[in-house]
Amino acid sequence: MTQAIQFFISLILSLAVTLILEKKYIPALMRIKMGQYILDIGPRWHKSKEGTPTMGGIFFIGGIFVTFLVLGVYSAVKYGDISSATVLVSAILFGGIGFIDDFTKFVKKQNKGLSARAKLILQFLVTAVFLFVMKIFGFIDTTLDLPFTDKSIELGVVYYILSFFFIAFMVNSVNLTDGIDGLAGSVTLVITLFFSAIAFKLSDMPFLSLGGATVGALCGFLYYNINPARIFMGDTGSLFLGGLVVGMAYKLNSPLIILVAGLWYVIEAVSVVLQVFSFKVFKKRIFKMSPIHHHFEMCSWTENQIVRRFSLFTALMCILSYFAFVI
Repeated sequence: MTQAIQFFISLILSLAVTLILEKKYIPALMRIKMGQYILDIGPRWHKSKEGTPTMGGIFFIGGIFVTFLVLGVYSAVKYGDISSATVLVSAILFGGIGFIDDFTKFVKKQNKGLSARAKLILQFLVTAVFLFVMKIFGFIDTTLDLPFTDKSIELGVVYYILSFFFIAFMVNSVNLTDGIDGLAGSVTLVITLFFSAIAFKLSDMPFLSLGGATVGALCGFLYYNINPARIFMGDTGSLFLGGLVVGMAYKLNSPLIILVAGLWYVIEAVSVVLQVFSFKVFKKRIFKMSPIHHHFEMCSWTENQIVRRFSLFTALMCILSYFAFVI
């Protein structure tokens, strides 16, 4: 099977599975009132979205998982490379943390699930398992490659200490990006296309299956998630996607590349940090609202304008990342 065929079969199968699951089970989520609760501190116009089914991440996770079982596992066995499978399993574990959070919100009937401390501890546990497996199979080492240069830094044990915080930061940055219809899914779709291009370049068939499956599943999800959204991904989906994209960067043994390709995630997270710091220290807000996508909403940008513009921004950053990675 050629690389192109492997990629497109993965894409189509994952797209089909995701759409089938959504068509079948979105009505079920509506019947049990598995709806989103909107915080009062958010944009007032988001209140109209309250009750929209959430936990939609389950559907695209299902599409990716089924597809990888059919095509990716075979490729992993054939080529003796389980790194892509390790990335997927760790992403599913991150998604599991999100599922617990979403389900807790559903049970409590409020937009407050797991505490921040509990989520962070669970994320550290998943990170520890991921790094351990990647290390013992020789998929990562303690050398940190610097993007756009031919230089690297040997960090020793510090590599793993920094990785704990870096992975948690990126996973939660994706979570913060999921605040308006279609934004997190669209930005992540562009980034997984970038990783798929790298997989083509490296002739990495298991990675290509994972990339194709993710692209297909996100296309299927966005069919229902583009404004006006008929389903939200919830923390189930956003934490899964965060774990997936940062895991892909580690799989390439180039963690810092996600800071370039996923710069929009970083901007979202930093906007929250700056807003909190500025208000606590100076009693002033830098942005009209954070994360920053809400600032642009309050500047009269529509949700679709925000999604289009920052997906394009991400595409440009991914093109830059591609040339930095392959040259």
